[in-house]
Amino acid sequence: MTAAGKADPGNFFEDFHVGQEIRHATPRTVTAGDAALYIGLTGSRFALHSSDEFARSLGYERAPIDDLLAFHIVFGKTVPDISLNAIANLGYADCRFGAPVYAGDTLSAGSTVIGLKENSNRETGVVYVRSIGTNQRGETVLDYVRWVMVRKRDSSAPVAAATVPDLPAAVTRNKLTLFAGIDLSRYDNVAAGSPYRWGDYAVGERIDHRDGMTIEESCHMTAARLYQNSARVHFNQHAEKAGRFGRRIVYGGHVISLARTLSFNGFGNAFHIAAINGGLHVGPSFAGDTIYAWSEVKEKAELAGRRDAGALRLRTVATKDRPCADFPDRGADAKPHSAIILDLDYWVLMPR
Repeated sequence: MTAAGKADPGNFFEDFHVGQEIRHATPRTVTAGDAALYIGLTGSRFALHSSDEFARSLGYERAPIDDLLAFHIVFGKTVPDISLNAIANLGYADCRFGAPVYAGDTLSAGSTVIGLKENSNRETGVVYVRSIGTNQRGETVLDYVRWVMVRKRDSSAPVAAATVPDLPAAVTRNKLTLFAGIDLSRYDNVAAGSPYRWGDYAVGERIDHRDGMTIEESCHMTAARLYQNSARVHFNQHAEKAGRFGRRIVYGGHVISLARTLSFNGFGNAFHIAAINGGLHVGPSFAGDTIYAWSEVKEKAELAGRRDAGALRLRTVATKDRPCADFPDRGADAKPHSAIILDLDYWVLMPR
């Protein structure tokens, strides 16, 4: 075998088969440095992930790693096997957050291919995977489905008949939980930065998060490296200058993090993301874009056996270079407004 033959080109669409199980390389020990850098990249201000003392007052060991930082690290483990040759990550479903992650925990990931569908151009196909992240004790910290458009190595290569998984529209209320030992009776609104708790929100209420955040080239590249996300569409300008956009696409997960950060202005007490029901990357984002966001309360749910916490199901819509005071949405033709780049449906937990 030549030296070049030892280099892994990544999997192409025809390399996948339904039922395939993949153990991903490079377990990652999360550090306090990762948490600090994540704040530097996103500006997130949620108190639970910022203050050990605030976290301990609620029963946590110390400030847990931000939910989305854990998501991105697990996601990054999957990229070399699932989406190294991706054109775009398309969406998410049935995403549930499990055990809290603390600095010092080591995260590993594995995936199972649950669906495949070749596109009509025969140049690409959509791969559906369920990925699970675990800590060093084997506890699940994240369990989610995503689907990604992947290039074919050979457009003429035959592929199996399409298999598209039947995915739930949302994570059901009975699967929403708060970690054992957490007590919100000492929850401090002033320290958290918001006077509004679960009971102050109404189904159908819309909130413009007002602020905007511009994505710098250095920010999205640092984010991709922090998560060890090696997808070429995010990482390699030399290759992407000949691609369909002529430049690197910002990792869609970074846009999710920015939208979550922006949502602090309106949902400052949404201390934990319990689940992501679904998410669509409606359009690409690039360095220089300014991200805005608005949210709608879709549902409210009580948590079984808890009087101190409740859940809100939120829909957060992120736009680029377009403020959201008039809540840009889908038109009468059901097509999203041209500025929309993200449409995310998720559950958050709040004190009551």
